[in-house]
Amino acid sequence: MELGTERRHAPATLRNREPILAVLQRVLPDGGLLLEIASGSGEHAAFMTPRLAAEIEWQPTEASRVALAGIDAHAADSACPRIRPAIVLDTRAADWPIHHADAVLCCNMIHIAPWTAAEGLFAGAGRILPASAPLILYGPFRRQGNHTAPSNAAFDTELRARDPSWGVRCLDTEVMALAEAAGFQLVEIVAMPANNLTVVFRR
Repeated sequence: MELGTERRHAPATLRNREPILAVLQRVLPDGGLLLEIASGSGEHAAFMTPRLAAEIEWQPTEASRVALAGIDAHAADSACPRIRPAIVLDTRAADWPIHHADAVLCCNMIHIAPWTAAEGLFAGAGRILPASAPLILYGPFRRQGNHTAPSNAAFDTELRARDPSWGVRCLDTEVMALAEAAGFQLVEIVAMPANNLTVVFRR
């Protein structure tokens, strides 16, 4: 099999996809383009798009081209024509390949990437989203500088051992500073399984 064509499976998607979908169904606009940053295996797009409003298109992306074929394979399995072919998007780029979206979703990226990727995420979303459009993040976060569970603290230690530029970010200080600099306001924080959060910002 050609490298990158196999369908990857992320076990956590089975646990978190329905809670994330419930938030999306409440906060997304009735139609338009949802840009997913760091689509990973592509399973979120394949599961959620058929369950969202019929006027919503989903654009999966990944920073590495090698992941695209696997994402597209999951999309093909879903038989949903509203999932666009996956494209390369590195949040740190000054010019994204998508110049307008009606919502941005980013799951499990900012803790498994250098901080410059989070900076690029907010800056880029600020460039392409219109007023009142949502930017939705999912993953583990610290609150007021503290981990929300011992398991998150252990995960943070593991991440930083793998790469010192990685780590669970503080929502109230680090992430909020980026959001405010890019013109976003915090709208909602939703508790998720396994001590994760879904965080909704709007322009």
